[in-house]
Amino acid sequence: MPNFDLSALALAAVCPGNEILYDDKGMPSVMVKIPKQTYAQLGIGSSTATHPAFIINGTEVDAIWISKYQNIAKNGRAYSLPGQDPQASINFDTANNYCNAKGVGWHLMTRAEIAMIALWCKKNGFLPYGNNNYGKDSRESNYKAIPTSYDAERTARVATGTGPLTWSHDKSPSGIWDLNGNVWEWSGGIRLVYGELQILANNNAADNAHSQLAASTEWRAIKGSDGSYLIPDGSGTTAGSIKLDYVSPSWKWVAGTLGSKVDESRTYTLESTAYDSNAIGADALLMLQLLGLVKYDSTSGAYEGDCIYANNGAAERSFYSGGGWTSSANAGVFALSGGSPRTDVGAHIGFRSAFVVLPPA
Repeated sequence: MPNFDLSALALAAVCPGNEILYDDKGMPSVMVKIPKQTYAQLGIGSSTATHPAFIINGTEVDAIWISKYQNIAKNGRAYSLPGQDPQASINFDTANNYCNAKGVGWHLMTRAEIAMIALWCKKNGFLPYGNNNYGKDSRESNYKAIPTSYDAERTARVATGTGPLTWSHDKSPSGIWDLNGNVWEWSGGIRLVYGELQILANNNAADNAHSQLAASTEWRAIKGSDGSYLIPDGSGTTAGSIKLDYVSPSWKWVAGTLGSKVDESRTYTLESTAYDSNAIGADALLMLQLLGLVKYDSTSGAYEGDCIYANNGAAERSFYSGGGWTSSANAGVFALSGGSPRTDVGAHIGFRSAFVVLPPA
């Protein structure tokens, strides 16, 4: 009689679209496989070009596996498991290290990956709900998940995957849970330096051979005129690079000098975030849209109030995504915050790992 993977069989009975992946210590995580996506499949034009989340080390990969659940941490490693209190009070570098520790191909979920999923959700007509209002979604009237922590006697974090199907990215049992609210999730491969947008090329942040330390030479600015990569000058003043300005009443992506550069976190909706059409060329704009930093749908309310928090006056600000249990309508799969340093910790900040079969560097 052949041997059976009983865990995989049990999972398949409940979530047939999911897989159990084991790290190099043989420990399991429940993962959702996302096949390679083109711009057209994500609703951005008709191009069959591949979304940058699936381009690593200059080579396209066929799929990425995203943690089904916000992660917990055990013995310095990240795990995606149901019914758990998600790890919180963790800074960017520790979250990144916990993901990398699982072995080759494991990594902290990147901005390219979360943006790709957000675009997929929008293309398919549904932006997931979640715990963004003390245990429930701001659009829901009942508490529907299992509390794991409390905030002034109200529900704060909830156990992973215990919300209703509306909290799944595709409204199915096999979806990715809690991309809206519960805890913010650190995002790899993106930062602001004095308001200058810097990324790791394509999705190279999925390969931990590419350092994401503050002093890493892998960071690249983006040229506003054509979207090409630039070596940043370290002061956020790289000539022609894309920067985040504030032009009342909203954020605006520009390629010149910032008009309002302030060392504090400010908040505006993605829907209201603009760009300088005289300085941001078509290819650069497309890059911003593929990273979920500029809207591509001008329909009023298309992004359901998802917000961008940012600080464009500090030396380095890292990003997290999704929102927390108090974020209310500001939370969502497109919501992101670039207002905090990589050292930030808090009961509202967690993370999520991902996996990819890496092509050669």
